[in-house]
Amino acid sequence: MTESTAAGSPASETTTAGSSVRTRAERIADAALDLLAERGMRGLTHRAVDAAAGLPEGSTSNQARTRLALLEAAVRRLAERESRILVPQELPDAAHGIDAFADALALALHRSLDGHRPLVVARYELALEATRRPELRAYYDAAGRQFRELALALLREAGSPDPERHALQLIAWCDGMLFSCVAGTFHSATPPQAQLRAGCVEVLRGMLDG
Repeated sequence: MTESTAAGSPASETTTAGSSVRTRAERIADAALDLLAERGMRGLTHRAVDAAAGLPEGSTSNQARTRLALLEAAVRRLAERESRILVPQELPDAAHGIDAFADALALALHRSLDGHRPLVVARYELALEATRRPELRAYYDAAGRQFRELALALLREAGSPDPERHALQLIAWCDGMLFSCVAGTFHSATPPQAQLRAGCVEVLRGMLDG
């Protein structure tokens, strides 16, 4: 890995493959998310993040001086990483109907469960902490608004007669599926993508064909 600290530009590192570059702030936020998933909120300290990120002691404090600032950085990075679970060309086209919508939802859920479980766990840790910190709650809600707005737009295009209500139901179903399969009674195995798709079709048809 190589780091650049040129004046006016953030420190960054290149992976061994040379294909991905993260700023120091991103390394710190990624390490914070990893620690939240592995150790919970109590395990998240500035010193622990330094060690997990492989950075000199004090690096995290320089980037995020308070615990709240560190949590906000983690929320921001969480939103960035979750937004990349589906690339833009994989988003459904309403013209292709419920089946295309279900395909995209099932793909996103399966990728989250199959390759991003620690990220889901970190999100739960941050969501619970946000219930105790009003200042983090506002930040968490703002960062998570992207998925709600996407769901609303897709449901409107699909012809939902009540997109606000249906968006709540759809997001609640997706969140429930993630929780059950990551931290709940169905945590021992990832459901096949076909099974997730069947559930998505049932939910969407109940909304849009009812």
